[in-house]
Amino acid sequence: MSDKVLMENMLLLLKSTTEVFVHGSLESSTKAVHNVIKNGLDDIIKLQDDLYNKMTECGWYKVQNVESKCIKQTLRKLESNN
Repeated sequence: MSDKVLMENMLLLLKSTTEVFVHGSLESSTKAVHNVIKNGLDDIIKLQDDLYNKMTECGWYKVQNVESKCIKQTLRKLESNN
């Protein structure tokens, strides 16, 4: 398995773990539990950010800039659906 595939899998795992931590923090029954989960969430977000940056450096995670014209068209389309 290539480094790229391993890092993609790690990124997906971190993203799904983030969701668990978010829900856990929202549903926590005490402030102490909330703080523990929030600290874990902060750690997971940092790991995800570090991994994303490394993948971007390697050219494995490409980000495209979207023209403001495209954003405005999409917003108009969404607004017309409501």
